[in-house]
Amino acid sequence: MTTTTWEDLVTSALLGTGRRAPATGVAGRPPGGDAPLALLDAAAVHTVRRRAGLLPGPAATLPEPAPHDDRPALPGAARRRLARLLAERSGASTGGGRRGAAPDLTELLPQWLAAANRHGYRAPASLLPALLDAARARTDLRPAALALAGPRGLWLAGLNPDWRFALRGAPGGAALPDPADEAAVRRLWEEGLFAERVALLGAVRAHDPAAAAGLLGSTWPTERAEDRLMFLDSLRAGLSDADEPFLEAALADRSRNVRATAAELLSALPGSAFAHRMAARASTCVHLDRTGPEATIAVEAPHECDAAMQRDGVLADPPAGRGERSWWLGQLVESAPLRVWPSRLGGRTPAEIVALPVGDDWRDELHAAWCRAAVRQRDPAWARALLGPPTTPPATGPGTSSLAERAKLLSVLPGGERAAWVADFIAAHGLSEAFQLLGVCTLPWAEPLGRAVIDALDIARDAGSYPWSFSGVMGLAERCLDPGQADRLEILTAVPDEPEGASPGAGGYWSEAFQRLVATLRLRAAMQAELAPARPAPPAEPGR
Repeated sequence: MTTTTWEDLVTSALLGTGRRAPATGVAGRPPGGDAPLALLDAAAVHTVRRRAGLLPGPAATLPEPAPHDDRPALPGAARRRLARLLAERSGASTGGGRRGAAPDLTELLPQWLAAANRHGYRAPASLLPALLDAARARTDLRPAALALAGPRGLWLAGLNPDWRFALRGAPGGAALPDPADEAAVRRLWEEGLFAERVALLGAVRAHDPAAAAGLLGSTWPTERAEDRLMFLDSLRAGLSDADEPFLEAALADRSRNVRATAAELLSALPGSAFAHRMAARASTCVHLDRTGPEATIAVEAPHECDAAMQRDGVLADPPAGRGERSWWLGQLVESAPLRVWPSRLGGRTPAEIVALPVGDDWRDELHAAWCRAAVRQRDPAWARALLGPPTTPPATGPGTSSLAERAKLLSVLPGGERAAWVADFIAAHGLSEAFQLLGVCTLPWAEPLGRAVIDALDIARDAGSYPWSFSGVMGLAERCLDPGQADRLEILTAVPDEPEGASPGAGGYWSEAFQRLVATLRLRAAMQAELAPARPAPPAEPGR
């Protein structure tokens, strides 16, 4: 029998046995027979021969034992629930189509993780691989999943390259050195991956802001522009007056985006020298005009963008369709401390200032800049004034008609006030424009907000509207409504009578959607009960 190498067989398979037949025979199959079968037989023989001749390799070094995690274990029911949630995630279909009346377990996993972490539980060791796989697939799960996984999860991630993400900046993770260990910090700062360096910078900032500034400054000139931008952006968390010297120096950076980000961060520090410079510039553009029958805000936009303005991050070139002067004005006003305007405009409150007429059609530009400043400086009084009453139509109210910008303003208000404002907005305007506003409300929704959402959905149901037009709001309701509302909503699960002119089949879809909502709320209630710590048994009575 002619000897043929494995490479010869591979070549025959690639070219095809019709062009290059294997020059071999196999026991039980004479040469010249069916060439494709002969090729497969020869490959099988070679495979067995290679496996039989394989020598065992040296044993790998055993990993260090997993660290101890002294957090309490999950209750049995909660452990089984987590297993089902993770199994549902791995088997979830990515296709569209009708959702049915069953709860969407993949959307409940983030809530379950948050609740488990609030109770301080640790993840079961047997579920750590599935938990890390879930965190790998969904970046929104990573903080909560890694917190539940704890030190054992990080230990396991170090043994599998697929889970390397867990080592890049997990809070308190084993991959980050002690911030007080200067040599280890310096080594990771110079040799680590970018995400590891960002996480290290955050850890050092929390321990010693001055040391973090020195660390960042030590390599700043040699960092790439995109990395400098990301490092600056990471300073938003815990931004303080101690960051002013570094940010002031970054205003001279060679990257325009870095300069603009440094200016934005400095404008969030009302006491900074930058904020005072911008206040002086903005004050020359906006003043109170008392020459008419009523006080009016007069605006004189800048006529040029000089070198000093550009050095402070003011972009000289406006986007397409935007005038130069309005572009410069907006940047000056949004960067100036809001506290400058009451004294500049007659000692008025923010609400009184926003109510003043603005001359020469500058109102929209001025109010939009104040909106950006209120969000940047987290000023509730100005956010409240610029939002105006929730019953006022967005197109005619103060501030901005943009729902995205209004949602940002809402995020500045306390949670209870935010929910009340959105509830009144829905009662006045319905749900069609409320989706973005609902997204910034704290969870679970306060009772007035939940009632407003359900009432609006009930009205749409009775009107025979398309139910899929409200699928986004219904999905939010499943995750955000108080689970205690399930019994109250049971009546809405019945198929309603379809009014004249209703969308065909709308009643069945509405019934299905409300059944899913009720089932999801009850499931969330069960999840919360499963996570509740077991109550200690009462002490035995004497003599028993």
